[in-house]
Amino acid sequence: MLGHTGTAAELRDQIPVGRLDGLLDDASARFGDHHAISFLGRTWTYRTLDALVDRAARGFQDLGVKRGDRIGLCLPNTPYSVIIYYAAMKVGAIVVNMNPLYVARELEFMLNDSGARLVVTVDLSLTLPKLTGLIGKTPLETIIVCPMTKVMPFTTGLLMRLFRRKTLAKMPLDGHHMSYRQLLARGGAVPVPIDPHRDIAVLQYTGGTTGTPKAAMLSHANLTANVSQIVMCFPVLKSGSERVLGILPLFHVFAMTAVMNLGIRLGATLILVPRFDVDQLIKTIGAEKPTLFPGVPTLYSALSAAVTKHPRDITSITHCISGGAPLPLEVKRRFEALAKCRLFEGYGLTEASPVVTVTPVDDHIRPGSIGLNLFGTEVEIRSLEDGRLLAAGERGEICVRGPQIMCGYWQQAEETERTYIDGALKTGDIGYRDADGWYYLVDRIKDVIISSGFNVYPRVIEEALYQHPAVGDAVVIGVPDDYRGQAPKAFVELKPGMVATSDDLRNHLNEYVSRIEMPRDIEIRKGLPRTMIGKLSKKELIAEERMKLAVFEADDTAGMSEAPATA
Repeated sequence: MLGHTGTAAELRDQIPVGRLDGLLDDASARFGDHHAISFLGRTWTYRTLDALVDRAARGFQDLGVKRGDRIGLCLPNTPYSVIIYYAAMKVGAIVVNMNPLYVARELEFMLNDSGARLVVTVDLSLTLPKLTGLIGKTPLETIIVCPMTKVMPFTTGLLMRLFRRKTLAKMPLDGHHMSYRQLLARGGAVPVPIDPHRDIAVLQYTGGTTGTPKAAMLSHANLTANVSQIVMCFPVLKSGSERVLGILPLFHVFAMTAVMNLGIRLGATLILVPRFDVDQLIKTIGAEKPTLFPGVPTLYSALSAAVTKHPRDITSITHCISGGAPLPLEVKRRFEALAKCRLFEGYGLTEASPVVTVTPVDDHIRPGSIGLNLFGTEVEIRSLEDGRLLAAGERGEICVRGPQIMCGYWQQAEETERTYIDGALKTGDIGYRDADGWYYLVDRIKDVIISSGFNVYPRVIEEALYQHPAVGDAVVIGVPDDYRGQAPKAFVELKPGMVATSDDLRNHLNEYVSRIEMPRDIEIRKGLPRTMIGKLSKKELIAEERMKLAVFEADDTAGMSEAPATA
């Protein structure tokens, strides 16, 4: 279903779109008695899930929530995440996805920017007090509090109440807080008509291509189209039979689409995992037997290392989709050998709901490629200098058109306009396509290192480092250099039990990279910073290097001022 022909309009007309809550309605009608959610051993059927969604939707309506109102979801992966999400869709509200681990300042920005007056969260001490403290400082008026222990198996919940009480927060008894039980007091939501193409379903915050926080407006049509496109790419997936491993946080756009919405569309069982712990993940795979595992490269790398060290059977997994970050070829090969399955690589971004390309099921993999464009999606490579369309083999900015492309940025018309060129979304990524239409991601525009006037791409160096048998993870950033302007610096985390020095890695790189690409420094660390979905993060490392430079310059200035005067 990839590498298709025909005009864009003709192809897009063939992609099924609709209301997001319609996915659940259909799954409940077809697979009512099948398990929809499995959480720490407890299960909910599709019929039960549908009923809970209807009751939560009615609760929102009783609170005065209307079409277009914003509802914040500040939840870890739990059944509440699915119930509240689809209840918001049913009443025509707009979900504002929030990371429960965000600090109060970040949550305050999102609430003020989105105008959300209602937030749903859990009674965890890491989250609830932060939100409570934002009442009066933001538009937030009501917090719905979901009890964490009530969705756990009885024994697990009891142990948490007895021995981990400090992790739980008491709900304040005031007019600003309401229990989840109160929200579900009645059923029978009043149907709300919406236009899938015009009505916004989700505000998904992203740094985008400029680094300033902004919310991509994703419509019901954007999100259901992207789910349909993924289904078209994977005709081998069987409705009513799949079991989807949900370790990626559902508040992230990749998991929202490739775990939750795709899983519901397939009538699959969502195996929800509230936090990442590699040993617990292996136990979950053994007990729950997932068949579909969407993840990020660092997840596959960590799982491979753990299974290599302590062999366990993970072969229930038949299909994996890697996204969120470039997939190193060595990570792919290592995981496929252990799981005996295909690990497909997808490419996308928040503004595209998020999937744009994927490696196809029925074709040979081309090493380093992010695959072919999805059905109904146009991918263009444009010059960084003048925006002209480039031919095969030429490197430029990846630009995208398709039914999954956002409606724009929330309340940022000028930023929205700057993000498009001739109607195509500018991704901020550098790539190229080969003569057969396969696409290759080179790097982020903002990550390119200009060294002695040459473009140095960190991903090239990272891929080379992964070829060393001792390297578990690698990150390369640009640092100031008096001679070259900028120079690459590598940060490496070794595999458990492996040994290598910086000189060993430098000698290894001699066979793979040019002199201009050779890192000025290679720093070996016990751990590397990661984002909330497990992607390797450069932001913290860049900040560290800037701090080091600032301290050095301050010391140097101080030394000059304290130097004794000479004749």
